[in-house]
Amino acid sequence: MRSSPDAGGEVEMPGSSLTAPKRLWTRAQVMAKGCPVPAVPGVYGWHFTAAPSSELSANQLLYVGISPRRMPQRPSSQHLRKRIRYHYRGNAYGSTLRLTLGCLLGLELRRVGSGARLTFTQQGEAALTEWMHEHAQVCWIEHPEPWMVESVLLAELDLPLNLDQNRHNAFHARLTALRAQARQRARELPIAR
Repeated sequence: MRSSPDAGGEVEMPGSSLTAPKRLWTRAQVMAKGCPVPAVPGVYGWHFTAAPSSELSANQLLYVGISPRRMPQRPSSQHLRKRIRYHYRGNAYGSTLRLTLGCLLGLELRRVGSGARLTFTQQGEAALTEWMHEHAQVCWIEHPEPWMVESVLLAELDLPLNLDQNRHNAFHARLTALRAQARQRARELPIAR
């Protein structure tokens, strides 16, 4: 057990349930009609059978996320199932995980639509979805207030694909620079149609 300053007491930390889960789920399983991901709040962790960068290792936890984010002013309609499915099928504009993976894999980020949104375009997002289909696996833990767990996990685990609250990670500066370069290049290119 580890004490959380926000909790006012002891909070069981699920780090080992994410680093060494009993089961990992593929895109095909998550996107199937009988989706195993519960529609509840929680923490999710991403493992990859192939590393998205030669600087990282495969077959280990590289990223954690939460759903919903803490929204003290209003309740959120987000939950694990919606968020995990979005990462598997969405785009880089709505998924920092997809943005990070696409940049690491060398996909070209572009301005789309009105020019305010940045994605890998339809072709790039499809390539990223296929890469995730082949290599991304996810696990999760239900938790009624996942934001209470996130900071502790980021402090205790080596999560190179997380940027928020993770400046201490050795990969942080490299990933931050890579994403900034991709955004800058996208702003210099014409809007993709």
